[in-house]
Amino acid sequence: MATSRAFVPLAVLGVAALFWFMGRAGASQAVALPAPVVDEPRAAGKQTVVLAGGCFWGIEAVFEHVKGVSEAVSGYAGGSAADASYELVSDGNTGHAESVRVTFDPAQVSLGELLQVFFSVAHDPTQVNRQGPDTGTQYRSAIFVSGAAQKRVVDAHIAQLDEANAFPRRIATEVAPLAAFYPAEAYHQDYAALHPSNPYIVINDAPKVKHLREMFPALYRAP
Repeated sequence: MATSRAFVPLAVLGVAALFWFMGRAGASQAVALPAPVVDEPRAAGKQTVVLAGGCFWGIEAVFEHVKGVSEAVSGYAGGSAADASYELVSDGNTGHAESVRVTFDPAQVSLGELLQVFFSVAHDPTQVNRQGPDTGTQYRSAIFVSGAAQKRVVDAHIAQLDEANAFPRRIATEVAPLAAFYPAEAYHQDYAALHPSNPYIVINDAPKVKHLREMFPALYRAP
C-alpha cells in the first residue's frame, strides 16, 4: 500500500532518508528499443488503450506529453471486483491494477509507437508485481486491449522485444481484454503536473518525462 506517497514533503525527509528513498525507488532507466514491426494502419479517428506499469502518476505524466494523445486518465482496471477506489485497490485484494486510459488519434501516433514509449521510458516491463518503491499486484505491468487488432499488435511487439533480448529478463507484462475501467479520484488526475516538487514525482516520474523528450523528440509534446 502506498497511500503515504503523495504527502511526503521534501524538507522533512532529511538527507539520509532522502538517499534511502532514492535507493528504494531506483531512478527511472530508459531503454532504446526497436520500432515495432507490426502496427495498425494510420487513420484519423479515436482509439483507447489502457496501460498499467506501477503508480499511475508516472504513466499518466508520460503519455500526457505524447503528441496525438488527447487524454490520459488515471484509474483502475484488470480486476474482478465490481468497484474500485484507491483505498480498495491499495489493499491488493481487488485484482485491479493502477492504470491509465490513453485516448489517441492513430493518424498522429500509432499504437505501436505508444507501446514503444511504454516499454522504453514509462516503466520496467520485466518487474513482477512491483515498480520502483511500489509493490503488489496493483502495480503490475499490464496492457488491457480493446479488440483483436490491438492484441495482435501488442503480442507481436512483446515477442519482437523478447526475441531481440531487448531486456536482461523476459517481459512480464500481462496482456488481457479490457473488461472495465474505473477512473481514479480527482486528486490523482494530473498529479505529476500539479505537484512537480513532490519527492516521489521528482525521483520516480520526472525522469520518465525527461527520457521521453530525449529519446522520442518527434513524439514529445511540451506542457
